Amino acid sequence: MVFHFFGATLPGGFLGVDVFFVVSGFLIVGLILDEISAASFSFLRFYERRIRRLVPVAAIVTLTTCLAAWLLSLPPELIDFSKSLAASATFLSNWYFLATVGYLDGPATLKPLLHTWSLSIEEQFYLVVPAVMVACARLHRVRHFSTFVRSIARLCNLA
Repeated sequence: MVFHFFGATLPGGFLGVDVFFVVSGFLIVGLILDEISAASFSFLRFYERRIRRLVPVAAIVTLTTCLAAWLLSLPPELIDFSKSLAASATFLSNWYFLATVGYLDGPATLKPLLHTWSLSIEEQFYLVVPAVMVACARLHRVRHFSTFVRSIARLCNLA
């Protein structure tokens, strides 16, 4: 937040988002890995936990932003807002904003849902990574899947 208010005094303000992605990815992969290893992983439980964690706050922010946009925006701005709202609701806002505006461009300040790009990336991660991990576990039929993954990580110099 300091970066957004005092950008010149704190360059590299995106570092916080990067750190969040790394820590979140590490925790989620570890959780999935433990559950796969224990033969207790369930896509239904995994997505139910993600929905309970993310949707209530996202809904409040989105509804509040919709109200503010309706009260403060002119018709052309509302058209743009509705496009970003559709992209945000489908967790594709990272692609939408990539195609329409740079994050720090002047017009970016007029994109009230711009911050949802990171949530979209997180949701895309949640869709892809568990499926890949379960597929790998099933394809390789490795008894101790976590040992297998750690071995691959060491081979790739990731661990």
